[in-house]
Amino acid sequence: MTRKPTPKSADKPAPKAAGKPEPKPEPKPGPKRPGRTLAAQPDLPEMPTVVRAREDGASYQVPPEWALVAYAGAALGRVFPLSAEEVVVGRAPDSGITLLDGEVSRHHARLWVEAGRVHLEDLGSTNGTRLNGETVHAPVEVRAGDRLAMGGHVLKLVFLDPLERAFHETLLDLSTRDPLTGLANRASTLAEFQNRFGLSLRYDRPLSIAVCDLDHFKRVNDTHGHGAGDLVLRNFGECLMATLREADLAGRIGGEEFLMVLPETELSGARPFAERLRRTLAANPVRLPSGPVTVTCSLGIAERTATDLEPGQLLARADAALYRAKAAGRDRVCEG
Repeated sequence: MTRKPTPKSADKPAPKAAGKPEPKPEPKPGPKRPGRTLAAQPDLPEMPTVVRAREDGASYQVPPEWALVAYAGAALGRVFPLSAEEVVVGRAPDSGITLLDGEVSRHHARLWVEAGRVHLEDLGSTNGTRLNGETVHAPVEVRAGDRLAMGGHVLKLVFLDPLERAFHETLLDLSTRDPLTGLANRASTLAEFQNRFGLSLRYDRPLSIAVCDLDHFKRVNDTHGHGAGDLVLRNFGECLMATLREADLAGRIGGEEFLMVLPETELSGARPFAERLRRTLAANPVRLPSGPVTVTCSLGIAERTATDLEPGQLLARADAALYRAKAAGRDRVCEG
């Protein structure tokens, strides 16, 4: 029996040649998009270079000076210049460099500059003075970069020119000062208050505080605008700084609330201070474009007592006295 050949189907494609892939169809070109063009920039006027006038023979060379920079402790960031004369470091207010630290003696050590070199001597302090980790037993020379440890403070000796000193002081102001009033900011004020409270408690020394609030400050903002409110705050800061003693501390702890710390001051001394501030502010109206505006303040004062074991207890009594002053009609001083 003869097998007949199977006819090829017309539907089947022809077999592909081995090793030759079928070429892909080229994509059809789409519609062309309009290109982006940059807008023409206007011709700006050329800014001329300002020529600084300088007199013939003028010298800008200012000699650098020795200084101590606080790298640790409550005085962190502060710069203490060393003059050619003797400088005493200690806790006492009459010290040339005052370190408010319970572990620092009243007159802890002294430094002096002689023939361009800095010398250090411990003044029989209770906890001693350390130079680069070694206890100082006799007068010794201190070199640039050396570190002095007194209590919880670490001071580094540096040789600063005026520009470097201004740089350090600017950094300190930016971190501790309220830019509007020039007073200490909230963080640095409360930290310093806690430090001074601890000293008062440890050595049983008098300490008073005053809490102040500007009367009707919101009304000033609502009536004259926030720019006027800024002028009022700046004016109060000037009045307050003119009233403070050198050892006193003042800072802005809220929008229109301020704290004053008065070391070595009893309540009988805090009241005249508060009354003087109140009268000074009322007697100096703020000059606005719309006319002068008189601003008053209310104050609460309190003195540390034997029952005050935490700074918050003293602050709470002064704050309660402030609210009594406001409830009684404002523009007055109340004791807590």
